[in-house]
Amino acid sequence: MKDFLKVYWPLVLVAVIGLIIALRFVDPAPPRNITLATGGQGGAYFAYGERYRNLLAEHGVEVELISTAGSIENLRLLQDGDADAALLQGGTAMPEDSEWLQTLGGLFYEPFWVFSRRDPPAGSFRELAGRRVAIGPEGSGTRDLALRLQAEYDKDWDNAQAVPISGSEAADALLKGDIQAAVFTAGISAPYVERLLTAPEAELVPFALAPALERRNPALAQVTLLRGVINVGELTPPQDVPMVAPVAQLGVSRDLHPAIQAILLEAAKDIHASHSLLATANTFPNGQMTDLELSPEAERYYEDGPSALRRWFPFGVANFLERAWVLAIPLITLLIPLVRMAPPLYRWRTRRKIYVWYNDLRELEARGRAAESRAERDLVRQHLEQLQEEIGRLEVPLSYTDDLYRLRNHVAFVNHLLGNPDKKNRVDPMIA
Repeated sequence: MKDFLKVYWPLVLVAVIGLIIALRFVDPAPPRNITLATGGQGGAYFAYGERYRNLLAEHGVEVELISTAGSIENLRLLQDGDADAALLQGGTAMPEDSEWLQTLGGLFYEPFWVFSRRDPPAGSFRELAGRRVAIGPEGSGTRDLALRLQAEYDKDWDNAQAVPISGSEAADALLKGDIQAAVFTAGISAPYVERLLTAPEAELVPFALAPALERRNPALAQVTLLRGVINVGELTPPQDVPMVAPVAQLGVSRDLHPAIQAILLEAAKDIHASHSLLATANTFPNGQMTDLELSPEAERYYEDGPSALRRWFPFGVANFLERAWVLAIPLITLLIPLVRMAPPLYRWRTRRKIYVWYNDLRELEARGRAAESRAERDLVRQHLEQLQEEIGRLEVPLSYTDDLYRLRNHVAFVNHLLGNPDKKNRVDPMIA
């Protein structure tokens, strides 16, 4: 084993050096913690953020949630590098944001709810112009969408009538009569939405032009709140209501590690693939319902699904193997010729341990032949005995034992030759 290691340690050394050099070209390992900008605590975005945090924790990735006022603030955090990923309302990003922002796809419909008081009634969004309307605070996606829809309807909206409140506060104000209408971008399960859908003082304003708005705005989708879908027994709503809905997206910075994007996509499938009152199962996550550029990792995921390694190995192992493939080519290139060289080198080193003694043996034989007295020959024979003893301690693999015993026979022959002076000039064919 010692001889084997002596032969192969240079190969191991070369392999280690090659590994170190190759590691310089391997993609860096994914981070173990990221930041995710969500929304206000208690809102749907923050609740989804908690689910992402729990799922990524199973892969050893810690997610820090950032509570924000909404999509506009989330965009700013992404742009400033203070967030790695963010939940964004469709349509909030501008074309120039594509320089630093990409998306992993659409996640779910966010219906744009427009509620007005029944007195006076409002038959369409257009009729809210001039009324006191809660459109959400600065930095919220609801406010941004409300202002864009106002521009679509080309009405002279009075900004002084825009009230910067949202959620339960806006619902309370509407029911008290402090405002005439309120708009929300929220899921059906939002408590204030459920409350207003059944309140006798409020009514849901339909979007009869939803198909046209969808064609004009890539970030909007037309959806229908089906008759009775909220409550079949009480027929809530009493008729089909056409609506528009931005598609919430998972925005990421362009430099977010692809492996982190991959597990975010896996988490998105677990969270958003189930059916809802507005979408059938497996509608989301969706790489087409987005107004942002898909990241290359997301494009690959939607086309091929999880990587082959990810299907069989945990996240950490699969990621290492995917990054380490670059090591295989240079290492194999180095090791093939080195491994082929090793057996001949091993044989040479083993036989050299045996044959190197022949130099001493020939020198002692020459001294013995030249000896003029018995005392000189006895001294040589003494050295031969020492040589024989040292050779006896020599260890070689079993397959080379015949070479070792041949050497020992030759030592014995020279010793015998010196013990017979009359044969000292004879040349044995074994020595010749």
